[in-house]
Amino acid sequence: MATKRKPLKVIPREKAVFRLDKNGAWHLNNERFTNQKIVDYFHSMIKRDADGYFLEQEHRHFIEKVYFPYEDTPLFVCRIIKKDGVTLCLNTGDRVRLEPEKLVQKNDNLYLRSETDFIKFSENALLSLARYMDDVQGRYVITIDGNSHSIPRMG
Repeated sequence: MATKRKPLKVIPREKAVFRLDKNGAWHLNNERFTNQKIVDYFHSMIKRDADGYFLEQEHRHFIEKVYFPYEDTPLFVCRIIKKDGVTLCLNTGDRVRLEPEKLVQKNDNLYLRSETDFIKFSENALLSLARYMDDVQGRYVITIDGNSHSIPRMG
């Protein structure tokens, strides 16, 4: 017997009561989330569809899909693992291998270009990555396993 699918309740971005700031911190109205378990849960629930980024949660009688506002990007590199190359740990729980040619600088921040968006390096992740970076004639260069890549600037 097939299970009946729960109805979907969609909350548009402009009606969401929470938002993600430019540093990856969640806010409810003007209050920053302080409970790390809740912060981690919200990050882990980030998904994307043709209409943008949203959080989806199953309730007893319906599924709620909330599109949320964010200042810069909803995706952040939170941690770096150096083992057989460099692995980037994202706020969503995903892990991606660092491809240095996909790094870009913008407004004194470092980003990784993905197929659909830009993933911003958190301050902690950037500090961890700093040991692999040098300033060469005003341009940042990253050297991983003996291979150097210049990091271009975006407007």
